[in-house]
Amino acid sequence: MGHTGTGLVYDPATLFFNPGGMSFLERQVGVSLSVNAIGARVLYSEPSPGQYSAYNSKNIGTPFSFYAVYKPDPEGDLAFGVGVYTPFGSRIQYEDDWKGQFLLREMSLQTFFVQPTISYRFNPKLSFGAGAVMAFGDFSLRKGVPVQFQSDGSYGEAVLSGKANGFGFNAGLFYKGDALSLGASYRSGVKVSVDQGTASFTVPSSLQEYFPTTSFTTGLNLPSVINLGAGYKFQKFTFAFDINYVTWSAYDSLIIDFADNTDKLEDQRSPRHYKNAPIYRLGIEYLFNDKLSIRGGAYLDQTPVDDGYLTPETPDATKLGLTGGVSYATTSGFTFDLSLLYIDGQERSDTNLETQFSGTWKARAWSAGIGIHYNF
Repeated sequence: MGHTGTGLVYDPATLFFNPGGMSFLERQVGVSLSVNAIGARVLYSEPSPGQYSAYNSKNIGTPFSFYAVYKPDPEGDLAFGVGVYTPFGSRIQYEDDWKGQFLLREMSLQTFFVQPTISYRFNPKLSFGAGAVMAFGDFSLRKGVPVQFQSDGSYGEAVLSGKANGFGFNAGLFYKGDALSLGASYRSGVKVSVDQGTASFTVPSSLQEYFPTTSFTTGLNLPSVINLGAGYKFQKFTFAFDINYVTWSAYDSLIIDFADNTDKLEDQRSPRHYKNAPIYRLGIEYLFNDKLSIRGGAYLDQTPVDDGYLTPETPDATKLGLTGGVSYATTSGFTFDLSLLYIDGQERSDTNLETQFSGTWKARAWSAGIGIHYNF
């Protein structure tokens, strides 16, 4: 349904979309697990009259989510829950000898959020929920070093890796009417810090003293998200609309501080200057019967990257997402979900102000998912 959910309550996943809706779940215990496979293709083309082009290397990401909700009294107003999910994370990789290798060969960020949550229903129509967020992750970066080995003419390489962690919260209000439901939630920003990362370099022996193995620190400010949503039920149809306002301006610079500096190894401070950007989402569900339903949706994700700041690590553009899915509920309490997502990014040309790296980028992605829910 276009990844809507702020103004709807379906299952324990509401713990992520809007913690306030958790106390409106009707079963004493609910458990939800889902896994997706995501693949993306990014095409880089050098400026005219050049003819060089390169794709990113193929790889598959597997984000997942697990949610569990417990209501001491199924008819009561209090609910407890916990979620483990991966809201941020990406990997992009190019061939080692591509034209932009000194900017990036490979970059990966994996984050895992753990969110214990509580929700209370003030009256039959209004509830509130909130949860603490503990974030854990891994960061790695590979890029070429512009020095050559005499043996084969290949270039050197820098590899940075480290563990990351941070904290935040998720809170929301939910209103449930007869046909109309409304929601508002706020997921705080999380600063994910790498305090003792490892930096190693593969360079000719004559230059090793200038590129020592050392430690580094860096941090990435993951944005906060303000969410407003509505749901409306009409006969066998359910309609949903969400707006997500993402404060990407928190990502102002990529800063890497090395513990040991030399004439050739300096700290990096690369400007990003992201801007806040909205995402608009629409979703629809049709209920065939008590067991089978089909869903569809679309969203428009505005890019936060200004002209002059496009980089190979995030060759971002405004994206259109199209979604579809089907759910089947059994009499034994299980519900099975299948989903598909296709993302089409606008073609975009830019010259980075810091590096003067120019080109045209075009990205597409797809995702297939499976989910299972069980209510006790």
